[in-house]
Amino acid sequence: MAKTNYYQPDPKTDLVLERIVDVPTELVWKAWTTPEHILKWFTPAPWKTIDCEIDLKPGGIFRTTMLSPEGQEFPNSGCFLDIVENERLVFTDIFEPGFKPTVSGGFFTAILTLEKHGNGTKYHVLARHKDEETRKKHEEMGFHDGWNAALDQLVELMKAVR
Repeated sequence: MAKTNYYQPDPKTDLVLERIVDVPTELVWKAWTTPEHILKWFTPAPWKTIDCEIDLKPGGIFRTTMLSPEGQEFPNSGCFLDIVENERLVFTDIFEPGFKPTVSGGFFTAILTLEKHGNGTKYHVLARHKDEETRKKHEEMGFHDGWNAALDQLVELMKAVR
């Protein structure tokens, strides 16, 4: 029986971001899994992340609150689905902590994979959506620009932390 590759993107429903960054994998992981770091890089400027809670285990909470330049707060909550230290972090807003389905139905699942690349990291995000409409909405919201800008901020922060 052939194995299914659950990480193969579907261009109809998925968005992908892949880059090589000049930061070791362990520091990229630390940036993603430490609330104090998330507050400094997670939201593309001029937006800010003003609150973060992480319980780094499958079913554990991953919650952030973003603040718009106009002062409006945008809370986001979900849970982790899969965690392989320094390699893979899978989270979703489709479930609340403990894998309880959200009332809103959620928006997407993100699969972040990290791979050593020389002294840096091959950074790959697969953003999975339930349908083409949701993927298109996320893309139009600025997925590529926003996630790239946030990654630039992560790199700058972690280079300063070294």
